[in-house]
Amino acid sequence: MRLRRNGLGALAWIFVATGCSGPTAPPPPPSGGEEFLLSYEDFQASVAPVFTEFGCNTTECHGGGIRGTFQLSPVDAPDPDFDFDQARLQVDPYDRPASALLQKPLAQDAGGSPHSFEPFDTTEHSGYRALEAWILAGEFE
Repeated sequence: MRLRRNGLGALAWIFVATGCSGPTAPPPPPSGGEEFLLSYEDFQASVAPVFTEFGCNTTECHGGGIRGTFQLSPVDAPDPDFDFDQARLQVDPYDRPASALLQKPLAQDAGGSPHSFEPFDTTEHSGYRALEAWILAGEFE
């Protein structure tokens, strides 16, 4: 009986001693993994002009408010930072060719997704190539 009492007392002391000691350092914060980066400069030089050329930023299209999941600043009040952020949201970093920014403006006959306006009849179109080059140049960091 005496041995049993001492054993329980020792076990209780171990629980108290280990339960009262605090961690020596806080655990590291959770990380979100790598970030996919796209060039703002290349966007301004190559992608934004495509939006303007095809009227994507007009009030009748994405410049008139959100259409689907994509919105651009209107022609009469350009906001390049906003447009860049919106375009980035249309890029799938894990399946870049399937990105909405490439699929939506591409004709369905050429493998694109349904969209009310299809400015690119083929993947060889210079506008499509500009969007594709920007997306493919993105890197994980």
